[in-house]
Amino acid sequence: MNYYEFYNFPVKFYIDEDLLKKHFYQYSKDFHPDFHALKSEEEQQKMLELSTLNNKAFFVLKSLNTRLEYLLKIKNILVDDEKYSLPPEFLMEMMDINEEIMELEFDADAEKVVSLSNQAKSLEQELEEEIEQLARQYDTAEDESILLKIKDLWYRKKYLLRIRDSLNKFAT
Repeated sequence: MNYYEFYNFPVKFYIDEDLLKKHFYQYSKDFHPDFHALKSEEEQQKMLELSTLNNKAFFVLKSLNTRLEYLLKIKNILVDDEKYSLPPEFLMEMMDINEEIMELEFDADAEKVVSLSNQAKSLEQELEEEIEQLARQYDTAEDESILLKIKDLWYRKKYLLRIRDSLNKFAT
């Protein structure tokens, strides 16, 4: 059972987050092991498993970022340990930023750090807006080709997060 099925939600990027919380709290009560202490060991184990599933499902579905990755995985679009090839133009742009970051290691420049951080934030914002637009299109049309575009953007965003982590080393 996937997390969407567990909460009886359609497999979409945008879900009713208030309803998700409502289900989570209700299931937390329903499946809490303490309320099943007098039942058989088998029943207690089942409640513990359902409680664990409830916690994991809520953690994944409560955020668009984790929901996005999860949806791509259950649709077999995103595969663990995949060697995904990003477009060369994107990689060239990232290589330029990485070179500037490497220069900072030898010549710390606070203004350059701010400039690169702003550049990375701007690129990340563009990606997030594009992902949001495509996710809404998918939720309406459920066109699998849209998922491939989202996958590409997901990998780009993941790359940008590594750049941001590198830049955070220079933040004061």
